[in-house]
Amino acid sequence: MTATMEDRDGYIWFNGTLMPWRGAKVHVLTHGLHYASCVFEGVRSYNGRIFRLEDHTARLFASAKTLDMKVPFTEEQLNAAQAEVMRANNLTDGYLRPLIWRGTESISVSAQMTKINVAVACWVWPSYFTLEARMRGIRLQMSEWRRPAPDMAPVTAKAAGLYMICTLSKHKAEADGYEDALMLDYRGYIAEATGANVFFIMNGEIHTPLPDCFLDGITRKTVVDLAKRRGYKVIERHIKPEEMANFQECFITGTAAEVTPVREIGEYKFMPGDICQALMADYDAETGKSVAAKASSAA
Repeated sequence: MTATMEDRDGYIWFNGTLMPWRGAKVHVLTHGLHYASCVFEGVRSYNGRIFRLEDHTARLFASAKTLDMKVPFTEEQLNAAQAEVMRANNLTDGYLRPLIWRGTESISVSAQMTKINVAVACWVWPSYFTLEARMRGIRLQMSEWRRPAPDMAPVTAKAAGLYMICTLSKHKAEADGYEDALMLDYRGYIAEATGANVFFIMNGEIHTPLPDCFLDGITRKTVVDLAKRRGYKVIERHIKPEEMANFQECFITGTAAEVTPVREIGEYKFMPGDICQALMADYDAETGKSVAAKASSAA
């Protein structure tokens, strides 16, 4: 039987102290569990280097501020904690999950006096999709749920509550035989997948939705920069769903997904091609992804 996330060997950094993995517990009446007062990051380490660590930590602190949580550590301390927990678990290639949440001092909506807790875990997690799926391109279903408007939710924060509709969308997609789902925004424009940004290619130019109501992903920014270095024109704009009929290639980007080609979204078909393959290779080179890590993604 596969071990749960709770039942593992190793160490977790918890409120300033390394503790055995199985000892990192929270109470059932934790505010973050009941009211989604929790923010987090997904970070990867490649070949002993945590990729864009400072950018991820800065976004985590910005998310906490958006949710009115004052973090009891500095960004520098949390950067050091992430390096420390990687060493403690003897990992060079892995996935890190720093998170911040409100504790048990209040179980009402008003929670200014709750303790702000901070933890960092890390583990081996290959690419979100298998190597076989990445090479042939994944299939996405159109989600029934839409990303909310900026005046309806804290859309610039990587906040736990915003992922509820992502879980619902991905569950349905997987039940229907797809790998993921594509979500529209509140206006009906293309937004993102359930945990990744999306890019399209038409006649050698790269088009990607304007991130004005969803996260402007750190991997997204990296890939935009890589594309511009190659001389590709990158157009950030509002994209209507029916425009997908005009695109030749499609791929998604994210810390977990990395750069993954897409071959189908609902009724629309794409052919993973040269631009997508080039950016996959460029991203691997930029991160310093090791040969061993690439091989493990086939598992």
